[in-house]
Amino acid sequence: MWLPRVSNTAVTALLLAQTGLLVFLVSRPGWPGPPSPADGKERVHVLVLSSWRSGSSLVGQLFSQHPDVFYLMEPAWHVWTALSQGSASALHMAVRDLVRSVFLCDMAVFDAYLPWRRNLSDLFQWAVSRALCSPPACSAFPRGAISSEAVCKPLCARRPFAVAEEACRSYSHVVLKEVRFFNLQVLYPLLNDPALNLRIVHLVRDPRAVLRSREQTAKALARDNGIVLGTNGTWVEADPGLRVVREVCRSHVRIAEAAMHKPLPFLQGRYRLVRFEDLARAPLPEIRALYAFAGLRLTPPLEAWIHNVTHGAGPGVRREAFKTTSRDALNVSQAWRHALPFAKIRRVQELCAGALQLLGYRPLFSEKEQRDLSLDLVLPRGPSSFSWASSTAGHSGP
Repeated sequence: MWLPRVSNTAVTALLLAQTGLLVFLVSRPGWPGPPSPADGKERVHVLVLSSWRSGSSLVGQLFSQHPDVFYLMEPAWHVWTALSQGSASALHMAVRDLVRSVFLCDMAVFDAYLPWRRNLSDLFQWAVSRALCSPPACSAFPRGAISSEAVCKPLCARRPFAVAEEACRSYSHVVLKEVRFFNLQVLYPLLNDPALNLRIVHLVRDPRAVLRSREQTAKALARDNGIVLGTNGTWVEADPGLRVVREVCRSHVRIAEAAMHKPLPFLQGRYRLVRFEDLARAPLPEIRALYAFAGLRLTPPLEAWIHNVTHGAGPGVRREAFKTTSRDALNVSQAWRHALPFAKIRRVQELCAGALQLLGYRPLFSEKEQRDLSLDLVLPRGPSSFSWASSTAGHSGP
């Protein structure tokens, strides 16, 4: 696909100008602070930090369906779509600035990426947000009910975009899911920002499972692949060298090492590493711990919904790859062992050896081991594995 070429220098200059403007505005006397929720308590901000095909849509929905949460799925999709000639690292600042603004319920940040006259339906994956399908944004579902994307879309699509900001301001928790950060250091300004009460959920998945899932959705990931690889706007659908998977593995290692090996003090109690496989094996205990980390409680309707969505009849079908439907989560987590040829598994293990070791995944050494499903490839978490992931730790100031 042909796109007009914009130099990396031009993209970087644009991003620096945008960031400089944000710093100038925030530093101005009288700049308004973050809006408080209706109950007056300090708002909690949660960033679900993950990569494509890692179970992040499910984890996003675990937060979205909670009655105290305003949730958006990948708002930085708009940044990467508008500036697709840039590289992931060059776009980090623009992504971070957009995430900060959305955490503060300042939806004017989308002026740079959306049409001037816009509705809710102009926002990426808006209908997976229960908060945008419930009052005050829309009345498709009561505020405490479990929402449905299929029901919400026809009823709420034409609602004015301004209701997103109104809805955001009415919740005690703002949760964003993002797959477009490749290191933790870019988030340090947000962790030190007195306007934010930020907690990071770092969701990871076995790289071999990620590869199998990516192969099923290659076309949909082509533009993002190009940005990850820095191709200056060229889409990359075929990736026989597994370069994108290698970059994803490296990013998880960078993030986890920064958080768990000699972390800076402001990370204490504000980072939690979650493996998709642990969630698939014991959904309710893992989700209770996740909610506790975010300052949320598991309600009976949510518990019933979680059981249903993680105990379906099978792994799901390809047309539902980007949807959260009822599936057998344990089956999903093991499906790659039936589908990938051993040669490809061995190659992923070579490229992602550091990630496998750090995150606790056992490598396979033969096809016989691959087919032996009694051989557990998810290693137990050691006593110091997730040292900053205390589910009881409160918010620590910078």
